[in-house]
Amino acid sequence: MLFEILNLIFGIAFGFIHRGKEDYYGLLKNGVIAGLILGIIFVLAAQHLVPGGMSIDLGFLGAPGFFIGIFLFLVIFILGTFAGDWLERVLRK
Repeated sequence: MLFEILNLIFGIAFGFIHRGKEDYYGLLKNGVIAGLILGIIFVLAAQHLVPGGMSIDLGFLGAPGFFIGIFLFLVIFILGTFAGDWLERVLRK
């Protein structure tokens, strides 16, 4: 759960810092790239460096579990990105 919260915080920070309001396609495109990279890093860290309860454990599924984990981290990052963009819009009015 720690890696998911950290990923969400990174997504919120990415959406808050990203320039250009209302550019949802650009935000989505850049968020997918950054989220994919962070997803791979966090899944590898969760499976190999810190095994046992630090994140979603899909290791029993093998290779499909690895890609499902990356997808879950990607979705969490994208949600955080849009939340950060909304937060920027609200706070900078």
